[in-house]
Amino acid sequence: MSWHKSSYSGNNEPNCVEVAEGSLTLVRDTQHRHLGALPFPATEWDAFLQAVKDDEL
Repeated sequence: MSWHKSSYSGNNEPNCVEVAEGSLTLVRDTQHRHLGALPFPATEWDAFLQAVKDDEL
């Protein structure tokens, strides 16, 4: 599983999140990686992203 920066974070933006996607989606704060990551089932993460795209959140 590899990490990638959120597409909503600017190139020079220090406040952003990173995501690693697989059967679980892991989300972490780039400035506090040592604190670990929040795990989400992939289906729930996909539903969250769709709700954001549909402007439901």
